[in-house]
Amino acid sequence: MENLYRIPEHVAVIMDGNGRWAKRRGLPRVYGHREGAKRVEEIIEVAKEAGIKWLSVFAFSTENWGRPKEEVDAIMSLLVEYINKKVPYLVENDIRLRFMGRIEELPEMIKASVKEGEKATANCSSMNFVVALNYSGKAEIIDAVNRLLKEGKKEISEEEFKNYFYIPQMPDPDLLIRTSGEERISNFMLWQMAYTEFYFTETLWPDFSREEFLKALYEYQSRERRFGKVLSI
Repeated sequence: MENLYRIPEHVAVIMDGNGRWAKRRGLPRVYGHREGAKRVEEIIEVAKEAGIKWLSVFAFSTENWGRPKEEVDAIMSLLVEYINKKVPYLVENDIRLRFMGRIEELPEMIKASVKEGEKATANCSSMNFVVALNYSGKAEIIDAVNRLLKEGKKEISEEEFKNYFYIPQMPDPDLLIRTSGEERISNFMLWQMAYTEFYFTETLWPDFSREEFLKALYEYQSRERRFGKVLSI
């Protein structure tokens, strides 16, 4: 890809705006989620082409259960359909599918698809595609602490603490992209985003194209990452 010289290892995405996209067109919200799933496919392709090793998306939060039942049911059905359809593509392209969140609390149909998708791609290694499902950053931290308490730990370092997260080997995001004009992280990887670069765009997720993704990567290249260090004036 032209002019891409500093590639983030891990790009995280908050895919926002599906509902608004559908509403503006006079369509049920589920149409927005279905169109948004198509964008996921496109972004996976361009991320792999760019050499990104980890791509994570915030698909469904623990708070999303408060949405109307018909919308939640539609999202879950779409997720199962997506996993079943895309696993052969992921295997063919050496992309490992992983999930993070309170997976055991999901309906049996979802858990079965999640486990099958992870098992089928377990040996893939060129890129990791992580889906945050029934996830919240606060829940991840609480779950990590509870695991520590069960093990009888009384003191721990930051590096050791990361070993208790849902995917311990996942590097912290270098870049977070959020669509739809909202400028917050909405309880997504709270610990991991201490030094992440944020990129916000007005574009609604179903309209977030290959070109939009590349625009975010070019913007990332122009930034000087400090990791908490204050530079003298």
